[in-house]
Amino acid sequence: HLLGLAVFSEESVAQGLALGSCRDKISSLTNLPIFKLKESCVRRRYSDFEWLKNELERDSKIVVPPLPGKALKRQLPFRGDEGIFEESFIEERRQGLEQFINKIAGHPLAQNERCLHMFLQEETIDRNYVPGKVRQ
Repeated sequence: HLLGLAVFSEESVAQGLALGSCRDKISSLTNLPIFKLKESCVRRRYSDFEWLKNELERDSKIVVPPLPGKALKRQLPFRGDEGIFEESFIEERRQGLEQFINKIAGHPLAQNERCLHMFLQEETIDRNYVPGKVRQ
């Protein structure tokens, strides 16, 4: 069975004078019968990855891998580099997020979790969803 996931970083979304944020595009391709869609592409923020990690830690018995570090120090003003918009940082975090989501999605128990399906295949995440298992 196949479950292929790739994370692509997209340009940051500037918010006026406020700090921008990076969105990551997650493309998935699978022939696993448990997944409703065989192909999907969704956009997620770092906070969405945090949400998924927290949901899995709370509701499943799997060991959830760590996320790559948050960019708090990179958001400080008056830095000598481009902060969260620096290419090397964006690429390093993209790789970390890709490893994170592939480890989770490759776990047989996680593949049954409704939160993973929503994260990978729904345009928006319903944070008021009822946790549970997906049935084939």
